[in-house]
Amino acid sequence: MYKQLHPIMFAGTGSDVGKSVIATAFCRIFLQDGYNPAPYKAQNMSLNSYATLDGLEIGRAQAVQASAAGIDCHTDMNPILIKPYSDNKSQIVLNGIPYGNQDACSYFNKKGQEFFKKEVYNAYDRLEKRYNPIVLEGAGSIAEINLKEGDLVNMSMAMYAQADVILIADIERGGVFASVYGTLLLLEPEERVLVKGIIINKFRGDLKLFESGVRKIEALCNVPVLGVIPFFKDIYIEEEDSVSLATKENNYMAGKINVVVVLLQHISNFTDFDLLERDPRVHLYYSNNGKEIEKADIILIPGTKSTLSDMYEIRKNSVAQSILKSYKNGATIMGICGGFQIMGQTICDPMHIEGKIEQIPGLGLLPVDTVIEGEKITRQVNFKFHGSAESCRGYEIHMGSSFVVEGAKKRPLNKLCDGSEDGYYLNIRCMGSYIHGILDNNHFIDFLLSPFNDKLKNRPVDIKQYKEDQFDKLADYVRKYIDVQKIYNILSI
Repeated sequence: MYKQLHPIMFAGTGSDVGKSVIATAFCRIFLQDGYNPAPYKAQNMSLNSYATLDGLEIGRAQAVQASAAGIDCHTDMNPILIKPYSDNKSQIVLNGIPYGNQDACSYFNKKGQEFFKKEVYNAYDRLEKRYNPIVLEGAGSIAEINLKEGDLVNMSMAMYAQADVILIADIERGGVFASVYGTLLLLEPEERVLVKGIIINKFRGDLKLFESGVRKIEALCNVPVLGVIPFFKDIYIEEEDSVSLATKENNYMAGKINVVVVLLQHISNFTDFDLLERDPRVHLYYSNNGKEIEKADIILIPGTKSTLSDMYEIRKNSVAQSILKSYKNGATIMGICGGFQIMGQTICDPMHIEGKIEQIPGLGLLPVDTVIEGEKITRQVNFKFHGSAESCRGYEIHMGSSFVVEGAKKRPLNKLCDGSEDGYYLNIRCMGSYIHGILDNNHFIDFLLSPFNDKLKNRPVDIKQYKEDQFDKLADYVRKYIDVQKIYNILSI
């Protein structure tokens, strides 16, 4: 019988310091060491989401962490998901179900925060009874003092859970001493006492050159530095934010199947393409530049939180014309979720759920019309795609339904295990689907790439095993640079 461990929170000096990846690593480390861990993030702001087994919606990062922990994801792991759809408005998903659309002022008012605080505490309590340890993740910086009164996810959550907090700082940005020291100084005394260790992340260069830096941080902060993690490029864990997508290499690559994901303004669930990107047969990049899009063999139109707005934008910036030109010249076009809607004839939003635009023409590639509706569909699905006997898995998260236009033949791309149908298959080079994760299935990837088999020299990867291998590689890497035994000592005292 393993000893009960305290909950642990990985908090940050800022956004994108590596909290999510390190939390994922420790979900796998605790699993490897015989514990029964579970991830938890009280409030997540992301357009990357996932459907649980019971058809509810959570942040994709917590679904990935649950997978690293060897368990199915649950809404208790991320009770509040905030999905921005404009500069100042977001959809609030509470316990997996859309709660409503709110602006920041409405969400952060005192009465509202008391209600949400009760919900996140209840979710944590349920989770804590089933798993040990709980691996909590903070959001942004834990020292945003202007937001402290309405804090649900950082130190107020750590204090409620009585979690041991590990502060993560990103040295690549520069200013690591100020960010660590300043963060701790801005905490209240009762918060500061919970911070039991510091991790310096994304180091480049010779670690020996930073040994004096470690000593200075420990002397300034009176908190031990548990390790310095070098920057890595050869371990692939899904990213939560889309900031880096446009920087991925977008030059045409000979000897590969070139795949472009259209970089929509409100792109969501871009993790749909992570496994395809790792396929040795494929060179995948993201772009909203028409000339770069026209280089690709396959054009993928991703999900979006604002389908009508993004359709308007790609028509305005000529990306729509480039997609149509590419199809005419032999490229494959495939849309997923909002991308499927964009490929149709019209997209209607009679209830103004997405915004002011009520109707807009789509690309006209598929004979379907879409109506945006108030009820969100969230579910995991098993399906068989066009011409295949292989069973595949994925999930749906969308507001809206698409219908075959009058006079057109019904040609679904997928048949679900419950007898229903999904998407539209015009031909091997033109199709769309509502199913996220459709490209996590080897058989479907082979089907998508088949028109370009003459380019192929490499073999596909085993996607399920690939994911497991990446979790193990990440855990091994973190063990190499972090004093894991010190963390166990902290969690056991």
